[in-house]
Amino acid sequence: MQNITITQTDKLLELKEGCMEEVKFLNARVNKLLFNDVGLPGAKIVNANLSDLEIEGAQLGGAYIHNIGMPPKGHPFYDPAAKQRPLKFEDCYLAGSEIINCNLQDVQLRDCDTQGMTINGIPVQELLAAYEKQKA
Repeated sequence: MQNITITQTDKLLELKEGCMEEVKFLNARVNKLLFNDVGLPGAKIVNANLSDLEIEGAQLGGAYIHNIGMPPKGHPFYDPAAKQRPLKFEDCYLAGSEIINCNLQDVQLRDCDTQGMTINGIPVQELLAAYEKQKA
């Protein structure tokens, strides 16, 4: 396979019906990137600004999403006044998924199937039933 290096350019790159193995973007601005009908197994995105990212119709089984949010204290881009805009998950199949050590402050669940869902080992259905009983 031929190695192609593109350095300091403003060119438009378009790949149709091709194969690009082990592609790397390093210190690059790649705005308005579109992947349509592509295989990206093993892809890794590190230290990236993905504001306004949209993922639709994707199979994410086995995905590991971690360290998401604003830069932490001690990071060169840390800003104590910065606040991340909310994320939105819609029509997602998350059965069996885990959310661990995450800030879920002000998170809203609407029209979701929570059967079998637990919070710190407590079934959500039991929590909701206890809440309804207390309200009555």
